[in-house]
Parts: sequence; C-alpha cells; structure tokens
Amino acid sequence: MRFLTSAGSAAAYLLPLISAQKVISLAGDAWTLSNPSLNISVPAHLPSQAHLDLYANQVIGNPYYGLNDFNLRWVAWNNWTYTSAPISGLSSNATSTWLQFDGLDTFTSISFCGQHVASTNNQFRQYWFDVSSILSACGSEADRVLAINFGSAPNIANAIAAEPGQETWPYGVQQVYEFPNRWFIRKEQSDFGWDWGPAFAPAGPWKPAYVVQLDVEEPVHIRNSVVDIYRQGQLNNLPPDQTKPWVVNASLDYFGSLPEGATLKYTLMDLDNNTVMSGGMSSVNCTDATVTGETTVPDGSVDLWWPSQLGAQTLYYMTIDLVATTNVTLASVTKRLGFRTIVLNESPISDAQLAQGIAPGNNWHFEINGHEFYAKGSNFIPPDAFWPRVTVEKMNQLFDSVVDGNQNMLRVWASGAYSPDFLYDLADEKGILLWSEFEFGDALYPVNPEFLDNVFQEADYNVRRVNHHPSLALWAGGNELENLELILVNNSAPEELPRYMTEYETLFLDTLLPAVFGNSHSISYTPSSTSNGWLSLNFSNPIPIVERYYNLTPGSVYGETDFYNYDPSVLYNDTAFPIGRFSNEFGYHSMPSLQSWRTQVSEADLHFNSSTVLLRDHHNPSGGLNTSNYANSSTGQAQMTEAVELWYPIPNKTDSVANFSAWCHATQIFQADLYVSEIEFYRRGSGLPNRQLGSLYWQLEDIWVAPTWAGIEYDGRWKVLHYAAKDIYEHVIIAPYYNLATGNLSVWVTSDLWDAATGTATFTWYDWSGSKLPINATSSVDFSIGAINSTQVLQTFTTDILKDYDLTNVVMHMTVEAQGSLPNDNTTRIFRHDNWFHPTALKDAQLVDPALQLSYSNSTKNFTVTATSGVAAWVWLDYPSGSVLNFDSNAFWLAPNGTREIGYTVKSDSTNGAWIDGVTVESLYNQTLST
Repeated sequence: MRFLTSAGSAAAYLLPLISAQKVISLAGDAWTLSNPSLNISVPAHLPSQAHLDLYANQVIGNPYYGLNDFNLRWVAWNNWTYTSAPISGLSSNATSTWLQFDGLDTFTSISFCGQHVASTNNQFRQYWFDVSSILSACGSEADRVLAINFGSAPNIANAIAAEPGQETWPYGVQQVYEFPNRWFIRKEQSDFGWDWGPAFAPAGPWKPAYVVQLDVEEPVHIRNSVVDIYRQGQLNNLPPDQTKPWVVNASLDYFGSLPEGATLKYTLMDLDNNTVMSGGMSSVNCTDATVTGETTVPDGSVDLWWPSQLGAQTLYYMTIDLVATTNVTLASVTKRLGFRTIVLNESPISDAQLAQGIAPGNNWHFEINGHEFYAKGSNFIPPDAFWPRVTVEKMNQLFDSVVDGNQNMLRVWASGAYSPDFLYDLADEKGILLWSEFEFGDALYPVNPEFLDNVFQEADYNVRRVNHHPSLALWAGGNELENLELILVNNSAPEELPRYMTEYETLFLDTLLPAVFGNSHSISYTPSSTSNGWLSLNFSNPIPIVERYYNLTPGSVYGETDFYNYDPSVLYNDTAFPIGRFSNEFGYHSMPSLQSWRTQVSEADLHFNSSTVLLRDHHNPSGGLNTSNYANSSTGQAQMTEAVELWYPIPNKTDSVANFSAWCHATQIFQADLYVSEIEFYRRGSGLPNRQLGSLYWQLEDIWVAPTWAGIEYDGRWKVLHYAAKDIYEHVIIAPYYNLATGNLSVWVTSDLWDAATGTATFTWYDWSGSKLPINATSSVDFSIGAINSTQVLQTFTTDILKDYDLTNVVMHMTVEAQGSLPNDNTTRIFRHDNWFHPTALKDAQLVDPALQLSYSNSTKNFTVTATSGVAAWVWLDYPSGSVLNFDSNAFWLAPNGTREIGYTVKSDSTNGAWIDGVTVESLYNQTLST
C-alpha cells in the first residue's frame, strides 16, 4: 500500500479522533531501505526494522534460523536509511505542518525536503517536529521526501561508553549478555541479548509516523493524552475509601496554537453507545502543551471492572472534546476505559492482622476494588525480537492462553519495550492485570542530567499513554535492582555502596516516581522488582517513598521474592523455597518441542547437544560477542540433563530424532514438576503467617525457539508447564508436602475463593499396577476452609504407614471436592481437583504399561483417554505441526481404569482439521521404551 491520508479520523489507538484535520499516515510500502557503503537499496515498509526489510527482499535469510543471530551481526553494526517516496497531498494553505513519530529505534538523523529536521536518541519516546518552514521552502512535490538515517546502536553505545569521564561501575555489577554497554542508551535492553533470547540490536521506524497539517479552524493536534480514574482523596500506594465518588482527570497533550479560553467537555458511554453521563469538565487549565480538566462520577453509577475469574470486565467509552469559546470542537479523543482501583499494599502489618496470626513486617500484595486477591500468573517477555511483526492476532491468541491457563496477572518484564496500546486493550477485555515496568534491568544506569531528562520524557509519555487502561496494575522502576544490582555493588566494592545507592535513588525515585505520581493517583509505584518494600510513605515529602532495603527485623516478613536454583535436587524440597509475601519470579529452563525445533533448525541439528542447539541455549550467556559459547551454554544443557537423570526414566530411543524429542519432553516434565511444587508451596502460604498472596512464574512465552523458561512456545504451542500451571492455578487445590529425610507427609487444601468453602478430601493408595493398597491411613476428611486460605487435611509419616511397603511401588491419589462460590457470584458450585504423591523419584518407580487407549468422537468433538492397566503418570496428548491448539486438559495422571474426556481449542490450523488424525497419547512409561 502507499501512504494513507485521513480526514476526520485516524486508525484506532494510533491517533485520537480529530475532526476535519489532515493527517497523512506514513505507514505502508512507499519506502526504501538503503546502505550505500554496502551497495544495498531495497523496498521497505513503515513500521519496520532493517532486518525485516532485508529478509523480505532476500538480502538475508530468516533471522531466527540456525545461528543467524550470530551470522547477521553485520546488520547491527551498520547504519541504515529509510527514505520515503515523495509525500503527495500536502496542503499549501495549512497554518503549520508537523512530523509525528511514535517510535524510532533508536539513533536517528531526520531530513525532510533535503533539510535536516532533528536527531533522536530514544526508542521509547514520541517525537514531533514543526516542518512548516522547510515545507514552504521545498521546491516541488517531488522534493517532499522524508529520510531517516538510523545509526548503529552497538557502535553508538560503545562510543558513549568511551567518552572521557564516563560513568563506570564496580566489577561484575553490569550484566553483559552479548553486545555491551546497553545501559548507556534508551533502547530495548534485551536487543543486546538476554539468557532467553537472541541479540539482533535492530534499527528502524518501529512504530507509526504521520504528517499532520493544521489550519485556522483546527489549529491543534492531540498527540497523546491521559485519563486518570481514582476514588476521591486517593493517594498512590494506599488503599482508598471505596465509598467515595470517582474522580476522572483528563489531560490532552497537543501541538499547534490553542485559542484562548478553550474548555473540555466529556461524554461517558457504555459499549452499546448509551450515554451514562456528559457535561463540561471543571478546573480546566491550559498551558502551551497541555489542557487538563476533571469531573466526578458518583459511586454506584458505573459498574466495576474486575480481573478474570473475579468478576465482569465492564468497559466504557469516554470522549473528551477540546472546545473553543465559540462552542466549536477543535479536537476530540475517545478512550475505552474501566472503573476500578488497583493498589499494591506495602503497608505495615496491622494489629488486626497480627491478631489473625499474620507475621509482623509489611504487606506486599495487590487489592482490586478494595479486595485482597491471590495473583496467579507469569512473566511476559517481548514476544518477538522484532516488534513490528507482533500483531493483534498473535497477542490475542497468547492472551487467550493466559486466561485459559487460569492466570489473572502478568508481570510485563522490564528491559523489553513498553507494551503497545492494543496489548492493554486485549488485557482490558480479557481481565488480565498487567504489572508494568520501566525499561531498566540487571544493570545500574548513568545519572547525568541529559540521561535523566531523556528518561523522564520517556516515562512521562508512556505513563500518560496507558494510564486509562483498567488492566494496568503497577509501575515498577526496573528488574532485579535492589535484590541483585545493589547487592553486587556491596559484594564487589562495599565502600562505594552509598554512592551507587544515591545514584539508584536519583533515577528510580527522584526521576521515575514523579513521572508516575505526577500523572496518576490511581497507580502504585515501586522502584524495583524485587524488593523488601517501602520503609515509609509520606506524601508531605517531595519524594514520598523511603525504601526499606535491608532494614529488617528478625521474625518479620517483608516484600516479594524471586528464586532460581539450578541444582535439580531442589524439586519437592520445600525448605529451599523462599518465604515472602509474594513471588514474582521463579523457574527452571526446558527444551521446546520437536515441532517447534523443526521450524528454526535443520534436521541435522536435531540432537540434544548439537552445535546449533547448544549455541541457541544462552543460559549461561556468553557475556560478550563470543560466537562459540560452548562452555557456558553447555552448563544450561547439563542442568536439564541432570534434572532428567535424577528424577525420571532416561530416554534411550533407537531413532535419534525420536530420542531427541523424548529428551525435550522429559525436560519439560521436570520443569512442570518443579513449578507445580513451588506454586503449591507459595499458594499454601496464603494460610500461613507469611500470608503469601501471589505467584508469577518465569516465564509465560518464548521470543524464539530455544531452551528457555517459557511455558508457551514461539508459535503458541503449550509446553507441559502451561498445562500443569493451569491445573495448579485452579481455585481450590489439594497438594502433598513431603520431607524425604524425615518421612513427614502432609496434605493441604488451598482456596483462593473470597468466601469460605466446605468439602471432602479423599486419599487412595495404589501400587503401580493399579492394585489398591490397605495402608493404615486416613481415607477421607471433611474440611472447612476460609477465604484465600489453606488448611491441612492429612498429617502422617511414611516411615510409619509405609514401613511394610516398597516405596518404589507406592503412589497416593488425593482428591478434593468443595462447595463454594466465585468472587462476585452468589451461585454455589462444586470445585474439584486431584493430585498424586510418590515417595521416590519416578526414575526408581516400578512403572508399568498403563495400556492407554485414545479415541475421538465425531459427535462430541472430544478425545477420550483411558488407562486400562495400571497408574498412568504424566499422560501427554501430542499433535502434529501445522496447527496450534490447546487441549482442555493435558499432562495429567490417570488412576487404574480411569478415563478422561478432553476437549480442545484450535488457535490456528493449516491442516484443514487433519491434525485430529495425528494426535497421539503417551505417559511417562513411554520414556522407558526404545521405540
């Protein structure tokens, strides 16, 4: 397509609705990408990045294939110029002409009509430039060409690092993955490499761009805006009074010439376009860049927005009109929004909480509309190394998998890119809370005035851009700063810790906090994920937050935790897991499926330790530009290997590709097993003194095909992990907790419901062949469980009850059936869950062939799996390539003669349904077979 001209409106969520204004979208294929020194000139697109246009024109191969992340580094080391075709349709009667860029990655020199316009140095900022004088001096329409030269980010980062007097840090503090010096530039930090992804360091106009022409009748253009919805009297980071009316504060960012006396009007409509309220805004204040006003909405006049499984996702449209004194609408912006309060409560434990048995210290949990809830979810990373190919359709599929997986929150990890509006739109619709972060992580950063000002502009723009979304849950300053970076300083140069703590606070408190608190009353801010929370919060101070750091009292519990332990013996070892109020990261890596590997590596490379597979494992990272990182990457491969060998039957298939596939699957089973045991542990903490109220595992999805921590592969295929997490994120669960050394076995029921529930837990013991064992232990227990709580339903010692049995031939099946109701739903329903306990590693278990039978019903469109002989562990339904779907249930166990009917949801299918005939079923027993 060519350039797109719009009058009256522009694309949804890219530009506000603006009446009669001429806006020319520069999106399309009327571009050329060139590098004269390399003799390259090819057709190009906007939005795009150089790698994508080079690939589209067959100058390079698929960047994701094989070892092209190494082979294509020459692209990152070079400069690239995007040049437009002549821009037609520009008016000669406009009062002013502007260029607006919503995202340039990263270092640019911009020219128009052959004249220099400006230079930019921040991937995350919006830029706008008045080019009226340049256009008026432009000779002919053929000369109206826009050129954007993009400098090599790695080269420029190195040059900044080499400047005289440049900031330095103690040895070992700055985490280098591949390209160095990422912390000096405001570009997606993972573009320079991370331990789960490639380092392409792309360049290009990665977001839309426009030419905007203003005239006398429409003299302003709204480039960005913020709508803040909060309870009257609400302050950031503090729970508000839920009986107070809503305050709606709106602020429009504009360029152009605003007529004197302009005002704001609003219309609030439901999604059926019925008007709920309308009128003029009060306290209107106009500056040379913004127009701000507010109104109130009475409590109870709108329905609340709730996260998934906690209530309805009620949304509204609000149109805000900028109106002249003549009552003519100068510009309008419409946003879809919701009414909710979301607070990160880090307040000290109250006397009332102490009386409930909660340990002293501070809270660290989220409250939605005044209610505590258990946050269940994972960590979202950049879904692609090249953001222009991240589509609404891809994210819709991914977010459906989030909801299908019983998750209500994602931590949008720092050091990627700020999420596009459509991602928040999808989260609003589906009820997914997005803990959002500024793009800093695993490093400390400069604090010179130019850097700080650049960061503030970046933060201010993005906070204002997304604040209206009810799915926005939090702003965090960055990733692993207090719990890693400052600790590394203390380990390496303790005498310099005060200096670097001061610099840390200069950026993450003095600079970023005002960008949040200055634009929003509705969102909490914390400077670091992970931390021990704040020590004090005083809004009479210019910077209200004083961080706790390690001012800790023995016996008290503070803050959030993250946890990684690559000794595979950590599985089932509850004593190794951290005790905190919330867990925001934990995990272990696994291999993707054979189907995914085949999309990005050759058949010859389908071996567990082939060079390509090894070098695509970036754990541990090379720490530089080494392209033969066998020593470090073999560490990651070895950790997965050791985990399988310690806990499961070791695959030994005669066919090499089948053996590779079996090993990949075995690593996924260990990953899922470990995550389940940790989630069970954290969720049980909701009823223990630490009052633990959140579990977000690392990580949700893959950026490419490689060994990573992901639960969903690059194309959307679910790993074992995502199925297992879906199961253990059910509302009511039953789980065993076992101390191998002492034989202490307890079983707990955990509920995240907001009201008490009652039910029965049952326990049945088998040998692996399926015979019931007459073990002298409780067979059923009636229980009552409180809101967001846990209760013990079995306590025994295997040294007593199993002393006469061979532990390798004993398993326990536990089930729970409870009556209760979902939050904001008075309907009583039955909640069921089952789980299994085995006292020895499954590699030592006397597994038998469960003789699984698989059938498909053309009438119900469901599969049925039956274990006809023996206990079936880790039953797995697999499907061929060419489609992406998820089964309603997978990676489960079956009791002897047990049957499970399984539905499915197809996300995409190029097989015309033929995938159904390719579905297979296996269990852990198949890992013992040679074929």
